[in-house]
Amino acid sequence: MSSAAEQEAVAGERATGDGRPAVVVNGARPAPPVPTVPVRPGRPTPLGARFRTGPDGVAGTNFALWAGGAEGVELCLFDEHGRESRARLTELTHGIWHGFVPGVMPGQRYGYRVHGRWDPWTGGRWNPAKLLLDPYARAVDGDFVLPPEVYGHVRDWPEQHVADTVRDDRDSAPYVPKGVVVHDDDDWADDRRPKTPWSDSVIYELHVRGFTRRHPDIPEELRGTYAGLAHPAAIEHLVRLGVTAVELLPVHQFAHEDHLLRRGLRNYWGYNSIGYFAPHAGYAASGTAGQQVGEFKRMVRALHAAGIEVILDVVYNHTAEAGELGPTLSLKGIDNRGYYRLQPDARRYADYTGCGNTLHVVQPHVLRLITDSLRYWVTEMGVDGFRFDLAAALARSMHDVDMLSPFLAVIAQDPVLRRVKLIAEPWDVGSGGYQVGAFPPLWTEWNDRYRDAVRDFWRHALPDVREMGYRLSGSSDLYAWGGRRPYASVNFVTAHDGFTLRDLVSYDRKHNEANGEGNRDGTDDNRSWNCGAEGDTDDPDVRALRRRQLRNLLTTLLLSTGVPMLVAGDEMGRTQRGNNNAYCQDNETGWVDWSLRDDPEWRPLLELTSRLVALRHRHPVLRRRSFFSGRAHSADGLRDLAWFTPHGREMTEGDWYAPAATLGMYLSGRDIPGRDEQGAPVLDDSFLAVLHAGADPVDFVLPGPPWAERYEVVVDTAREEQDGAPGVVHGAGAPVTLTGRSVLLLRVLS
Repeated sequence: MSSAAEQEAVAGERATGDGRPAVVVNGARPAPPVPTVPVRPGRPTPLGARFRTGPDGVAGTNFALWAGGAEGVELCLFDEHGRESRARLTELTHGIWHGFVPGVMPGQRYGYRVHGRWDPWTGGRWNPAKLLLDPYARAVDGDFVLPPEVYGHVRDWPEQHVADTVRDDRDSAPYVPKGVVVHDDDDWADDRRPKTPWSDSVIYELHVRGFTRRHPDIPEELRGTYAGLAHPAAIEHLVRLGVTAVELLPVHQFAHEDHLLRRGLRNYWGYNSIGYFAPHAGYAASGTAGQQVGEFKRMVRALHAAGIEVILDVVYNHTAEAGELGPTLSLKGIDNRGYYRLQPDARRYADYTGCGNTLHVVQPHVLRLITDSLRYWVTEMGVDGFRFDLAAALARSMHDVDMLSPFLAVIAQDPVLRRVKLIAEPWDVGSGGYQVGAFPPLWTEWNDRYRDAVRDFWRHALPDVREMGYRLSGSSDLYAWGGRRPYASVNFVTAHDGFTLRDLVSYDRKHNEANGEGNRDGTDDNRSWNCGAEGDTDDPDVRALRRRQLRNLLTTLLLSTGVPMLVAGDEMGRTQRGNNNAYCQDNETGWVDWSLRDDPEWRPLLELTSRLVALRHRHPVLRRRSFFSGRAHSADGLRDLAWFTPHGREMTEGDWYAPAATLGMYLSGRDIPGRDEQGAPVLDDSFLAVLHAGADPVDFVLPGPPWAERYEVVVDTAREEQDGAPGVVHGAGAPVTLTGRSVLLLRVLS
């Protein structure tokens, strides 16, 4: 840059707190004067934009924003043509800037400009040229695109190692979405929450857009939206399966990353939140000027009416503003030091998430932001629980994961939040972040040790069966402490992140080329087995084996003690063609293929899944609320849980450590702890499940008295169709032949 150009571009330099200059760049011409609007003092609570009637009967909106270190805050209002007017908020109460603006009605679009020192070396990144989204905005209108103007620093500064210190004074308002004032007077009086007990729950993880985008029975204009998920055709499938809850991939307003936009892709999964109170506008069929709020509520009501709870996958560990080279969209420009964890070099962010930043949950106002958001989604949006992405990052105190951290303590005592379903993804990417089994009793957890053990067993990669014994019976080694129950374990074989179930038995390696990252993204630890051919094949034997493996995996999941989680489309053989990281595939790769529902090759898998879920609902022995004791509770020596070798004898200590491919699990229905709602003992049938992961057939001797006199076949995964299986009876003490790689479930007959 020439000396003359530098003089034109550099508006000025101000000394920072440590004496270093802060460079300010302003290549734009001075903006014309912006109209101002009158503002009254208003109130500091509640935070956000709340429409109300003032004491003089005048309707308007109260605005309140926490920006503790700021020097000034301007409220910016935008008309339907994008013209801006401003109101300077002069009232400051405990770090909250507030004011009441008469005449501001629901539907009004708004944002903030926050003034303060540009001092990146000490963490100060205030830049009033950047329009900021209210972190409490109830609705967001517009798309997040990332031109240079939305960055607080000069993104293209020639010396990139100091680019984040050079302030960009170009106005970002034309390029960023705005918050929307929403009037909410819904009291949910007509809603009936299912309130399904944890032990009775079956979770179905789905993507709002991807679940309905290709559904032929949903009107095209509703596909991929909240209204589409509320459509009877979508709910009919959920009811047919028998699931009790949907776990929705993130529906908080999110933004797309710059590196994806540059490649013509989008963030499909949504783990890049920027608005913790706003339903993502891209999933609304009815409009984005506040209509998305009502549409989301109608979806929740429709699911509740069908007996299905709504759990949200929430991302409170980081935001879409990334690190020091990321955009300035909201918190970074409101009070960077107040909202984010910074390193000792305050230019840099502490990153326990792998996404560039980490929210500073120890700060009271950040903790308030999160808990206010959670309560809002429960009390005003009707949801029934949350799955917390990278929950270990939220449980960190100053540095280490702390199960007595402020976040966990606040949740435990909150009268609203302690009553809803809370699921932890119990890890983050920081040191000491893997915390499976460590969260306190109020929480359940995604159990990745269950996932890994089941995958390894069915690809015959476990050295022995000890791990499978624990995982099938509720993971007592992880959760039998502090009053925790078997349902603390959310059991899953697949999730949104990784292979689909069909791909798990069709690919040895990931195939993520479509993501544009040279197939470097996504895990290489898939614990998958392609059954003899990589990807699609016409070999009938390979295809038949794959379908049997799918039946094995689903049967194992739904017979295991704990809370099973299915993934949308796995029940009918959905494939992503080997992509194990489809986070940016907002296309047929990431969407559920509903043509599989009627495909003769895959329809039996759907029918088996529905049958297994129904079996689970009918039999309390399959959804125990207490851990097995393994002890005899009667004189005949019958225990509530017993394990058998193929020879029909109970396993010894040595059997657990010996290489094995076959495991028999006996579940007694007469020794279930607890009583029913009428106070009577809980009694059920007893079952014997035999899992055989070996390639060759095996003869399994059915245990005799006191375990059983006879056994009736309930499920045999060696069969494509299960309709003919019930009614086949075997005598105790007789061998039954299991097909290689199959599961046999038998009911005990007296």
